[in-house]
Amino acid sequence: MDDAEGFVQVAQHGRVAEIRLARVGARNALSTRMAERLVDAARQVSAGDARAVVLSSAVAGAFCVGADLKERNGLSDREFLAQRHVFRRAFGAVRELPIPVVAAVHGFALGGGYELALCCDLIVADRTAVVGLPEVTRGIVPGGGGTQLLPRRVGPGVAADLILTGRHVQAGEAARLGLVDRLVEAGDDGRVAREVAEQIAGNSPVAVRNARNAVRRALDVDLAAGLDVEDAAWRAAVFSDDRREGVRAFVERRAPRWP
Repeated sequence: MDDAEGFVQVAQHGRVAEIRLARVGARNALSTRMAERLVDAARQVSAGDARAVVLSSAVAGAFCVGADLKERNGLSDREFLAQRHVFRRAFGAVRELPIPVVAAVHGFALGGGYELALCCDLIVADRTAVVGLPEVTRGIVPGGGGTQLLPRRVGPGVAADLILTGRHVQAGEAARLGLVDRLVEAGDDGRVAREVAEQIAGNSPVAVRNARNAVRRALDVDLAAGLDVEDAAWRAAVFSDDRREGVRAFVERRAPRWP
């Protein structure tokens, strides 16, 4: 499949939506048209009623190998800049999805491919995963959020190691360094990511939304300000109908029916 319409697919699994990268002929290399389709897919999911999202790959051996360098080789400087705006919208669309996003990573997740995973809240990777930000080896700087998201995830030292050397990191080391969150057996990334997303989707939407916001804000403020953010999130949840239903369901020994 190598038609623009098929580059990115959207599926619904009950309360979980799945955005599936499916540019099979190019190992999900991000072209301009594929980036545009990713924006469309994110909008489609945002307009639906899903409570969590899985970002996955339909391509064997690759999550996403990064930007399509064959396409870029033929771009003028003006066209390169035009593509830059499209790519920023695509990465922003994933990062700003209003519900939690779990990446399911197998095979190569390099450059923009790994940055797509970094835009997600959690990364589930199987043992075939290879991650890295090799942009400097091609005279480029990571531009999908890598220089900002990776230090927030693993600290400046580990981030500098990956970004300045451009090296590839195998799954085991990636898990040890915190480059991915859960390491699973080969072929299990999609299943486990959907299970994690389903677990998230089963929780209070009000509580999940506010807790997620508090976690994200914690990266940008000092501790005192962060505790105020947490207090605001707590108040938004505790005075909601979700809290009332959650406590009532616990007392009545039944599953909650979130309003």
